[in-house]
Amino acid sequence: MEGARQDLAGRIGLIVTAFHVCGVADDTKPKAQLIMADRELDWELLESRYEDAGLILFEKRIDRLRNPRNGKVFDRLVLESADWVNVVALDEQRRSVMIRQYRFGVGYTTLETPGGMVDPGEDPKAAAVRELLEETGYESDRWTYLGAVEPNPAFHNHLCHHWLAEDVARTREQDVGEGEAITVELMTQQAVRDAVASGELKHALALSALSRVFQIWPFPFSQDALCIPQD
Repeated sequence: MEGARQDLAGRIGLIVTAFHVCGVADDTKPKAQLIMADRELDWELLESRYEDAGLILFEKRIDRLRNPRNGKVFDRLVLESADWVNVVALDEQRRSVMIRQYRFGVGYTTLETPGGMVDPGEDPKAAAVRELLEETGYESDRWTYLGAVEPNPAFHNHLCHHWLAEDVARTREQDVGEGEAITVELMTQQAVRDAVASGELKHALALSALSRVFQIWPFPFSQDALCIPQD
């Protein structure tokens, strides 16, 4: 477990370093200057400890760090997790295979793209293939990696990998776990745009993945009112 944690930390560090080297933050400044400025913001890690919080999907870690601005020491929460995947799955008619499932955090059923967690020993693509098949019964031979995002870097350490599956076809029934209840529906690109405009579709990771495949909103995007299910 400890070796896996160190490997994950190193991998994330490489990703962050590569991101900064690309100079994405500000093209007007020299890349070396950007990297140095970011390093000056890095907090010194003094120690880490794990606490048994009885969490199903996460492991609770407390890091003790020093603030580079004033030298004060703080404890900060990190919820460790395996990486996640989600999939933009398009059939031969370019319709999106979407799912609906109840989300305990918000307390209502949400519209999403298929996805889930990367199992131990899996790579992100294998996880994407498996999750799409389990949740929807669809398969594809055409896969494209769309990149990764940080779901919430404030206290999560993992990434969510976006994948595009094209020309998907349904080859079997769903195979969801006992703790899941998922429905599947095919949506045209316009139907997806309408769901975004109305607020029906607002899952952040689904929006991030879909927006890498086709334009899902006008620019600038505006919304008159939030679409929140009422009791």
